[in-house]
Amino acid sequence: MPGPTVSHAEVAKFDALAARWWDPNGPMRPLHRMNPARTSWIADRLPKQTPPPLAGGACPGLDPGGRDEGALLDIGCGAGIAAEAFARLGYRVTGVDAAGEAIEVARTHAASAGLPITYRTGAPEDLLAEGARFLIVTALEVIEHVPDPAAFLRTTAGLLAPGGLLFLSTLNRTPRSFLMAKLGAEYLLRWLPVGTHDWRKFISPKELDRMLRQVGLRVVDITGLTADPLTGRWTTSRDLSVNYLLMASA
Repeated sequence: MPGPTVSHAEVAKFDALAARWWDPNGPMRPLHRMNPARTSWIADRLPKQTPPPLAGGACPGLDPGGRDEGALLDIGCGAGIAAEAFARLGYRVTGVDAAGEAIEVARTHAASAGLPITYRTGAPEDLLAEGARFLIVTALEVIEHVPDPAAFLRTTAGLLAPGGLLFLSTLNRTPRSFLMAKLGAEYLLRWLPVGTHDWRKFISPKELDRMLRQVGLRVVDITGLTADPLTGRWTTSRDLSVNYLLMASA
């Protein structure tokens, strides 16, 4: 579906990978390898005084006027790699993605694992129009694929409940990221299908911080995500020159 947060070309690209999304050695191998580092970093920063809102329970902190879609929204969830990790932590998760085939794979995989995740085919603005609000919103490796990052962030900010937290991961636009995330990952190491990324759409932390402030959010923490080229294992680090992950508050 067209719009400021969804690209037909990107949807088609990821729908074509749906059948192999859960293959740990397939085209989504980097996401499988990266996921433990990014979800652990996020989990460590969620409010410790608030127990995870479980499936079927109340969702404290939601805007009383908003629809109770869930405690955690994963935007651009694909076939559910991050969504399932958060569900296993006890969070009631809603995943939304415009790639319908990927969503069907996500539903099937979650059902086979006994995870009660709500998956929606569509765009985040659909949820916003319904009045949905969430305590936690994640958009991991998404913003570099949308047509209008500023519009995407406006919509994302609107989905946060008062005091909510937003977690974003993306790629920095640097010479090093061009060499490693574009040439290296796609052409040399073949970690990703050729054409997965457009380096021109990568966003620097400074640019992302400015766009977040323009929609009323402030960055409160940031980390780099670094892969070991020999083992493929990902860790958090101070190196923001390629992949990075941040937390912003409403």
